[in-house]
Amino acid sequence: MIVPVARDAVFVAQVRRAMQDRDILTIWWLGQSGFLVHYDGVCIALDPYLSDSLTEKYAQTAKPHVRLSQQVVDPTLLDMVSLVTSSHNHTDHLDALTCIALAKANPALRLACSAANVPFARERMGPSFPALVALTEEVPFVHGPFTLHVVPAAHNNVTRDAAGNLAAIGLVIEVGGKVLYHSGDTLRYDGMAERLRHWRCDAALLPINGNDPARGVAGNLSATEAVALGRDIDARVVVPCHYDMFAFNTADPEEFVRAAGSRGHVLQLGESLTIR
Repeated sequence: MIVPVARDAVFVAQVRRAMQDRDILTIWWLGQSGFLVHYDGVCIALDPYLSDSLTEKYAQTAKPHVRLSQQVVDPTLLDMVSLVTSSHNHTDHLDALTCIALAKANPALRLACSAANVPFARERMGPSFPALVALTEEVPFVHGPFTLHVVPAAHNNVTRDAAGNLAAIGLVIEVGGKVLYHSGDTLRYDGMAERLRHWRCDAALLPINGNDPARGVAGNLSATEAVALGRDIDARVVVPCHYDMFAFNTADPEEFVRAAGSRGHVLQLGESLTIR
């Protein structure tokens, strides 16, 4: 099993040290598509999956979710998180066990998801969850130094509810004069690169596990597709994610390394990257 470079108390200590550099943007990979992001004393968690809920749920089924990696951190230790985002309703991106544990450690925690998914998220989190935020394409959401802009994600298609709200989203995040793009689960769709290019992203956090119908789950960019998207939007750094979590749905990051060249930056579990 893959062991994170920092776990639990050691990981939290590293986060606290990084938080002392208030004007430096730092991201940590939590596994799958989960990232912790810090700037100016504020920490947000993007699509965190910090439990074994899927492994337990599917243990006795035809599609067991056998873990490949250890959990980076007990979410109850992350008492510095004030916002969680969810790109869509799949459990590895909207995990009740993770979010409820984070809420216990952070009583003022807010969970931000697409307006289309708020009813589902409210039901999954339960009535005692502190607060839900409905994200839309039209109105950026400001949280401390972070400004979140919603863009479509295609998982596997760009899908909207009757009100026109997206079922799966990516986030363009402006913070401290830098721009992050967290795609969520997505394939490439028409006009995607053109939509994103004008943001001049400093870092793009992109899935690489690919789209294999035999897996029985919605797909994502492959390693080479993620590299191509990062190049086409002119991202300074491309960070791969959504691999090395479950045995049935992963990818070899070496393919990404070969294709990405100097633009790529592979994080180990629990490792940080500073964006300067």
